[in-house]
Amino acid sequence: MNDSVSIDRRKALQLLTATSLVAGGMIMGSAKAVGTAKAVGTACEHDGTPLQFIPKTAPDPKPLENELQKYPKCPYCGMDRKQYHHSRHLIQYSDNLVDGTCSLHCAALSLALNLDRGAKAIYAADYGAAVDLKPLVDVQQATYLIGSDIKGVMTRQSKVAFASRQTAQDMLAGHGGQLGDFDAALRAAYASMADDTIMIRKRRAEKRQSS
Repeated sequence: MNDSVSIDRRKALQLLTATSLVAGGMIMGSAKAVGTAKAVGTACEHDGTPLQFIPKTAPDPKPLENELQKYPKCPYCGMDRKQYHHSRHLIQYSDNLVDGTCSLHCAALSLALNLDRGAKAIYAADYGAAVDLKPLVDVQQATYLIGSDIKGVMTRQSKVAFASRQTAQDMLAGHGGQLGDFDAALRAAYASMADDTIMIRKRRAEKRQSS
């Protein structure tokens, strides 16, 4: 092997090594930048829930203030939470990120996706309140009526919350079902998740075909 060929090969190897180092540095730098963006909660397009994407909304220590203005749409199904004010839920996680959902069905999705985040507080609409816009109540103080003939939202099996246990018992007498706490309602939501998802997909497919 002559000297010129050896020199050319050494130069090529040096160039390849330098290029690899630069590319590696760029990749590491990009990864660090992405990590930093996630850490500070930088907004990104098409985000939806606290765990799935970098949230657009900042931590909210007072989520009940102007709640429907701050969280107008359910991030899981896109439904208008004011329209479904009677079934809406709201979850405040331990880092003060908030998920406002249209229903217990979508709240169950949020809780499953955010297991490690931990919920600081969970609220549900008080179905028994005699006002046009149902107020939210802490689910730890709520009584759920499960499986009544009241129409469900995102589910065939109705699950509605009441601030007053007596009101829930009165509704039970007229609409059937059974009473339970939030954990019982959540178990029922997960148990019916597959059938509910099939039902929702079918309805939306039919809607697309007819439009």
